[in-house]
Amino acid sequence: MNAHGQQKYQVRLDHGIAGAGRIAPGAHLVVVVDALDGHGLLSTDETVAAVLDAVAEGSEGADRNEGADDTERGDGPVQAETVEVLLVTTPADADGVARRVLERQADRGDRAVVAIVAAGAVEPDGFRPAVEDQLAAGAVVDALAAVGIDSSSPEAAVACAAAVSLRRATSHLLTASASAGELVATGRADLVSATRAS
Repeated sequence: MNAHGQQKYQVRLDHGIAGAGRIAPGAHLVVVVDALDGHGLLSTDETVAAVLDAVAEGSEGADRNEGADDTERGDGPVQAETVEVLLVTTPADADGVARRVLERQADRGDRAVVAIVAAGAVEPDGFRPAVEDQLAAGAVVDALAAVGIDSSSPEAAVACAAAVSLRRATSHLLTASASAGELVATGRADLVSATRAS
């Protein structure tokens, strides 16, 4: 088991595309949180596509491992469940995610594992976590806890605590963030205003 994969928790959280690769194996839903499009080197669509690739690679590895175990038992390979990917762009999307997870659990007749990816930004000098994504991801963890899905990793719990304690300041923190500053400096303040209004 990968110690960074948070596999023993139902609700997991990590940052960026590499983080998605760490926590997606075994998850039934992957939630990509990208609150401000247009900062860094990747758009939201490109980030989601890269996360999908990371999820697919992780699923292939899990399938190979399951197949090896089944062959030893003589049962044959087990068909893996489809991983559903959801996009969150504001904390207001969190309740919808919680409803969807409950639906997935009802369909499965068992718990659904959720991997939450705070997208952050790919910059010329590497990866940068983004405060606005961390807060929106924490809002998702909080919404899940509110419906009884609260087996959260420490990483998810910390994001949740930040989102809850800073709830009244979320709008200000988004516009004051480094990501918003980059958009304003490059003449795209309208994207920040639109996100704040949503």
